[in-house]
Order: sequence, then C-alpha cells, then structure tokens
Amino acid sequence: MEPVNSKLFCKGGGCTAKLGAGILRHVLSRLPRGPKDPNLLVGYDQNDDAAVYRISDTLAIVQTLDFFPPMVEDPYLFGQIAAANALSDIYAMGGSVKTALNIVCFPESMDLNILGEILRGGAEKVMEADGILSGGHSISDTEVKYGLSVTGVIDPRKIYENHRGKPGDKLILTKKLGVGLVCTANRVKQASPEAMNAAIASMTMLNRCAAEIASAYPIHACTDVTGFGLLIHLHEMLGGQLSARILTENLPLIPEALQYADAFLYTAAGQRNRTFLKDAVHFVNTSFAMQELLFDPQTSGGLLFAVDAGAAVPLEQELQAAGIPARIIGTLTEQESAALTVIS
Repeated sequence: MEPVNSKLFCKGGGCTAKLGAGILRHVLSRLPRGPKDPNLLVGYDQNDDAAVYRISDTLAIVQTLDFFPPMVEDPYLFGQIAAANALSDIYAMGGSVKTALNIVCFPESMDLNILGEILRGGAEKVMEADGILSGGHSISDTEVKYGLSVTGVIDPRKIYENHRGKPGDKLILTKKLGVGLVCTANRVKQASPEAMNAAIASMTMLNRCAAEIASAYPIHACTDVTGFGLLIHLHEMLGGQLSARILTENLPLIPEALQYADAFLYTAAGQRNRTFLKDAVHFVNTSFAMQELLFDPQTSGGLLFAVDAGAAVPLEQELQAAGIPARIIGTLTEQESAALTVIS
C-alpha cells in the first residue's frame, strides 16, 4: 500500500485526544442518576476502567468502549493499536474478552483500502484476545477515528477495582512509559526508528498475558495507564484514602522519550494532565523531562497493579520471564500531606 498522507491521517491521535480529566469530572458530576441498581458493581462514578454488571453470583459482564484518531501513519498498525487499547480495559478489571463491535468514523473521499487495513488490524487483535468480532457501526466523518466496544466476563467476586489498594502494597507497571512523547516526536520527524519501533511494539502488545499471570497473585487493585498518564491514573487508585511514593529509577521507559521531553516535544494532553494534578504531587529532585514522562498520555499503556508486598518480587519476575518489561515502581502508603510523592 502507498504511504498515507500524514496531513490527512495522523494529526495527533491516540489517547492524547482524550478530553481532560477536569472537564470530564465537571460534566459527569452533573449527570442525572436513576435508582441505584445493586447489580451494577462498577459504574462511571468510580473512575474505573469499565462497567461491571452482575448476572449471577458467579458471573458478571464487563463493558467498555474506546476509540480515537490515528497516532501512526500505517493504517494496519493504527487498527491494531486502537483495538489493543480498547481491549485493555477488560484486562484491567480482571476479565476475559468475549465480543467486540467496531466503531468507525471515516471520510467517504478517502481510499477505502485504508479503512480495510484499519479493520484488518483491529480484527486480528480481537482474534488474539480470543474474542469474536460481531459487528459494529460506521459514520462518514471529516477525519478517521477507530476503536471498539468490548464485552467481557468476570467472576464478580474477583474484580480488580482501581481503588482497593492497601497501605504497603507494591505498585507494578507492565509497559514502558513514553509512547506519547515518542509519537509526538515522530510527527515532526524527530523520533529515531528505534524509539518509534519500541513505541509501536508496546502499543500493539495486548495486556492479556500480564493479566493472566497476575490472576494467580494477591492483586488488590488495578488500572491501565492511558490518556491521563501514570500520575492521574495512580491518583485515581488512591481513592482519596491513600498516598503513593514513586521511585523514578525503577520506571520502565523508552529512553529516548526523556530526550524528546527535554526538546519540548510534548503534548497538550500532557500539559492538561500536569495542570489537573499540580496540587497533588510532590517532586523530589525530579527533572523536567522525567516529570513530563509521568504526565505523558499513554496509548494502549500497561497495567498498573497494587499487589501485596510479599508477592511483588515473584510477580515482577514472572512477568519479566514472559517478556513483559514490568517493574516495581513504588509503594502505597497511609495518607500523607502529598497524595503522590515522586523521588528521583
């Protein structure tokens, strides 16, 4: 296929296209709420990754959807990344994927082969997740957008809610940070091929293996790190009841991302993340570039586990043995004056 014109296809998408956390909180807090349903175990009021609805004592469904504009010029890779990102929310809750529906916005004037490649990439990721692509919906739009609505299943007694961590839990991150910075650098032709290849490998990797390995360990809480960056997603895990300490020397990262941050190749979404969280985080000897990495919006980012301290090292080792770049990056603590402390 001929290269896609990046001016038409890749204007800055992925999870950098998310609305800011502050805007979402303002709007969602004003939505009318009907009678409480005791079978809705997880809803939007909990800042969690997906909705969970109980069908029986041993079965619940997990529902999520995610879609966004392209962040890479290759349509096939974009389809894979968008699908992996949408599927991730099922894994972040501890569930398994069952069905998926395509969500497509596409200009009728654009080459339909491009659409075919996007859908092919997405379909292959759904198959890799052992899910069934069962339909979808498309509209004509001025720009390309793609994603999935995904349904999974879970044991309602074994849900990974994002705010159930305990003081002393260790935090394990399963993917490298920095894909937002790398993709931004790539759009202005400043990213090295090695950095971009590392970002693509990370974004196209399903979180399925990490979730399946973790299921044998005492996981107290989990989320996936996407458009709000590591720090906001971690802040949501605290639930206003805990604090967390992060050691930057332990962070898995794409090394070139720090160089791109130093060159001011960061995103507007990253700056929205910084503004939203500025009063909740205390940096200790942390460089500007490292701060940007922590606020950097991740597309199809890793899982962030809060795991019992005694199980953290064995879990880290098993994840790494499976080829997953997981690292223990910090600790949950009793509530402190700063919700988040980052130590370099």
